[in-house]
Amino acid sequence: MPRIIMGIESSCDETGVGLVRLHDDDTVELLADEVASSVDQHARFGGVVPEVASRAHLEAMVPTVERAFDKAGLKLSDVDAIAVTAGPGLAGALLVGVAAAKAYAAALDIPLYGVNHLAGHIAVDTLQHGPLPERCLALLVSGGHTQLLLVDDIASEITELGSTVDDAAGEAYDKVARVLGLPYPGGPPIDKAAKNGDGAAIAFPRGMTGPRDAKFDFSFSGLKTAVARWVESAERRGEDIPVDDVAASFQEAVADVLTMKAIRAAKEHGVDTLVISGGVAANSRLSELAAERCAEAGITLRVPRPRLCTDNGAMIAALGAHVVAAGRPRASLDFSANPALPVQIVSI
Repeated sequence: MPRIIMGIESSCDETGVGLVRLHDDDTVELLADEVASSVDQHARFGGVVPEVASRAHLEAMVPTVERAFDKAGLKLSDVDAIAVTAGPGLAGALLVGVAAAKAYAAALDIPLYGVNHLAGHIAVDTLQHGPLPERCLALLVSGGHTQLLLVDDIASEITELGSTVDDAAGEAYDKVARVLGLPYPGGPPIDKAAKNGDGAAIAFPRGMTGPRDAKFDFSFSGLKTAVARWVESAERRGEDIPVDDVAASFQEAVADVLTMKAIRAAKEHGVDTLVISGGVAANSRLSELAAERCAEAGITLRVPRPRLCTDNGAMIAALGAHVVAAGRPRASLDFSANPALPVQIVSI
């Protein structure tokens, strides 16, 4: 069975390369996690530009691979299998990673696994907190995805319970940050401003929480619009914008809905472990409120450290290790990236 697995991630604006060791008891050890981000190149546009991201991946791929192997003290010949993000993500960005993974796998004559980016965000938690329980709930919150997932087997069986019907939570953060004159990406500056604000100062709406709304789906477009209208109204009245209070009230609305629906889903499905991952999982208020509500409900909360929450190669290597341990079939060298790969397909 393969023991050293390399993971390659290139779904958006981070070029990630991770190396893990799969032990005989199926535990996974992180050996290296190197990331090259192109976020600064996108900042002036206020969002990710696919063509810019693809070119950045091309330029960063080989240097990032080299740094990962230097960090781990390994050689390419030590690798037993390669896992790569096959989707979802930006088409051009995914193709760079898939092409690189195919080249390395062919040159080394080792198995290749095309894996799901979303499942990788769940699998990465095992690098910090050990194996997942037989059944758990995952709340995946990032710039492009907001989903509640029931995980029966991280290598093969993931069921989507709900997802965003419009803006993802991270996308809403970016748009609200722009309204408040804060830098891109919006998550960290809003979180920082919110620490000095009052989360109860402004009663922003909680989307998709009515009795007729889907229980586990999310909507943040209305919240984003409510923030913009509140700011516009204050400006028309000639008032100074209380940025800290607006940020805190917006953040409270997001965290409230995310944690409320996650706890509800865990209770209804008889699950006692909640994993929160994705870039927004690093948000301080989300982690704080989730901890409070999980403790009240008797649910174990697992949140990877911030470095593991954002896109990285370690999460793809970790998922690859679980797929290998489960004996899932390898991918053929002619498989294609799928920008809309559903989370139910863990590996292809």
